[in-house]
Amino acid sequence: MDFFHQFIQQLINGVSLGSIYALIALGYTMIYGIIKLINFAHGDIYMVGAYLGFFAITVGNLPILPALLISMAVTACLGMLVEKLAYKPLRHAPRISILITAIGVSFFLEYASMYFVTPTPRTFPNVIENISFNVAGFIINGQQLLIFSITIILMALLTYIVQKTKLGKAMRAASFDTETAQLMGVDSDKVISMTFCIGSALAAAAGVLVGVYYNTIDPLMGIMPGLKAFVAAVLGGIGILPGAVVGGIILGVIEALVSGFISSTFRDAAAFAILILVLLIKPSGLFGKNVNEKV
Repeated sequence: MDFFHQFIQQLINGVSLGSIYALIALGYTMIYGIIKLINFAHGDIYMVGAYLGFFAITVGNLPILPALLISMAVTACLGMLVEKLAYKPLRHAPRISILITAIGVSFFLEYASMYFVTPTPRTFPNVIENISFNVAGFIINGQQLLIFSITIILMALLTYIVQKTKLGKAMRAASFDTETAQLMGVDSDKVISMTFCIGSALAAAAGVLVGVYYNTIDPLMGIMPGLKAFVAAVLGGIGILPGAVVGGIILGVIEALVSGFISSTFRDAAAFAILILVLLIKPSGLFGKNVNEKV
């Protein structure tokens, strides 16, 4: 395979991986946009979603799409529960208190999962036939097509909710100015709960798709993807939905290129090198405005 074909093939692989990062990063950026909280438990919500999809398929004998929907629904409820129990009581507390709580929730979910499902990795069932398509010499497999399709559908649905529905208008108003939105009749508690609900559902979808793509899941699987999705959100401009999508895709493509042309050993280092560069050069991200920029 010549350089050009290998480059394009790695781009395809990178977009697949980046689509998953984008789904997780959307939850980070939605929550930050409204309550300015970096929910470091978000990666573990993604892990719970993967396990729910796994048990829906293996125990419930369900096809992939019903299993995906069940995982998203249950994890959405879990996200709202976490917000009500862990974050809402600290909404007016110092930021460091909420940050420490988020880390605590992350550890709780990880070790509770280890207790209930054991630390042993599970092999995710093969729910997609081993098919591949040769398009002009480039290979796209069934798992990648599933990831592309579901990601596009979910992002289109999220865009519709945010741009066209009453809830979306309330979310945008609360993101712009929470106090003024409350004065105008917006129920901030409901908006925040629904933000956690939607963000958690998207993370669950990413977890199931990762299980399908890599065929293995474990209770600590959310740590690194969660951190990388945070990098993607910062890269695109945290609090900005299109930025989370673009940041996720860019991060996935860079990781794929590093793995394909340098070494897979450095793929994680590349992600965090990007974070350092963004913070040094443009802390507001690709789509954000720096403090000294005019609106």
